Amino acid sequence: MLRRKAGRVRDADPLDEAQEDRVRAVLALGGVPYADLPDGVQQVRLRLLERAAKGHDAPRDVSAWAAVVASNLAMDWHRARRRQERLGERLASLRQEHPVVEETRVLSLAVAKGLDTLPDDQRQVVVLRFYADLPVRGIAQQLGIPEGTVKSRLHTAVRALRARLHEEEVV
Repeated sequence: MLRRKAGRVRDADPLDEAQEDRVRAVLALGGVPYADLPDGVQQVRLRLLERAAKGHDAPRDVSAWAAVVASNLAMDWHRARRRQERLGERLASLRQEHPVVEETRVLSLAVAKGLDTLPDDQRQVVVLRFYADLPVRGIAQQLGIPEGTVKSRLHTAVRALRARLHEEEVV
């Protein structure tokens, strides 16, 4: 009987495993500490359930919607906590099981440091575009801003990241 109930509870989960992994990744790349990732995933799940409880239709692309909500949560976390965690702790939470080539590790650290220096709105569009792989139009729709604003933020952020990587002689 417990198995059947547990199965039904899991079936009712609005996020599948891939979407949950994507939410975790967006939160982590947005600067949320590893210890707070489960709470962030639960917040995304709760917002999806609240949306359904209010009678709203499910988002057309739940994965994109969840990535944007996760990105917004990361921005909220930064505003509330002013980044109390160090970069190394966040990167340690993202380590993969297979070994990483040293050059890739150096580049990853430099990019992560560069992301830390970007304003929240620029970091958000960079993460959504290049990690969550959302198109410019999708980012604009999800954030409720013009496509030109997304493009402008991306351009400015990429230029700043590129300059930082050249300055640190990483690339």
